[in-house]
Amino acid sequence: MRAFRIEEWQRPPRLVEVPDPEPGPGQILVEVAGCGLCHSDFTMMGMPAEVGGALGWHAPFTLGHETAGRIAAIGTGTGTGTGTGAPPLALGDPVALVSPASCGTCWYCVRGQDGSCPNGLAGRGYGRDGGLAEYVLVDGARDLVPLRTLDPRTAGPLTDAGATAYHAVRRVLPRVLPDGVAVVIGAGGLGAFAVQFLRALTAARVIAVDPVPARLEFARELGADEALEGAGDTTAAEIRELTGGRGADAVLDFAGADATIRAGLAAVRPGGAYGLVGASGGTFDRPWFGGLPRDGEVFTFQGSTIADVQEVVALAERGVVRNEVELFPLDRVQDAYARLDKGELRGRAVVVPGGGPDQGAGWQRGHQ
Repeated sequence: MRAFRIEEWQRPPRLVEVPDPEPGPGQILVEVAGCGLCHSDFTMMGMPAEVGGALGWHAPFTLGHETAGRIAAIGTGTGTGTGTGAPPLALGDPVALVSPASCGTCWYCVRGQDGSCPNGLAGRGYGRDGGLAEYVLVDGARDLVPLRTLDPRTAGPLTDAGATAYHAVRRVLPRVLPDGVAVVIGAGGLGAFAVQFLRALTAARVIAVDPVPARLEFARELGADEALEGAGDTTAAEIRELTGGRGADAVLDFAGADATIRAGLAAVRPGGAYGLVGASGGTFDRPWFGGLPRDGEVFTFQGSTIADVQEVVALAERGVVRNEVELFPLDRVQDAYARLDKGELRGRAVVVPGGGPDQGAGWQRGHQ
């Protein structure tokens, strides 16, 4: 089969031929219908070997951690119940793959905090073979979410971009008052989902912040009440002006740069929350007194939980969440990454292995 793989650390990934995977005992083989691209893939492309090794990652591996498809084979002795109340999985069933890896048995997993599993540092698409291929292996039905009405070609972004944004929004819900304000910094793939979740789950006014006008226009289309262009030294003052000087109940930073961290923390009201989700490597070098929200909450995390994925898929099935994507055939995966890197995409880029070699980049658009 064809797969887009990091073959050596700090070397550009390539589309290559590899043997078709076969499911062993307890495993399930999924034929990939679509796999979303993520900015974190660029980090992996430039990662030094020592950093990957410290995470327990080993090259070569196939990229892609936003995957959905159909069950192609089931290994012997594999349980097919997902614990979601749906019937057991069968050949041909459409499924979405949970993005983060977890063991299911550690202290964190048994408490529903599988996103913090210490045994899950290497997952599909980061350290292990992911979904930018025609087939991908899954360790068991626990990592699969059945799809009822969603198209498996386009459902992949719900499992990472959608679930990560949902995890962040769910975390700040106790801090967001009915007459309050929630701010989303970075209105790209994750931020667009966050705007929708805040609109669906709170009665707060939603402010989107982004330097790209097209993203702000899209955020308004998805329900943002206000849109602020840029994310710099004046952003906090603009947010405070919009909130009558009080500040925001919650700020979710999906950029994570120096400027957005400073602006986000300065914009939070006393008793509010700031969530750092973006992985741009920013820092905050000011004293905690006067620099952090008084009686507030500051948190960060990577990834989401299985429950987050299940709930996001359920919201999408009900039509609460709009998942807009641009489809690319696997042969044009490099073009898709280039569009993502340049910020030219309206929604998420999704690679469809069955798209065919004669299709151009961006050959289809759609949303759920």
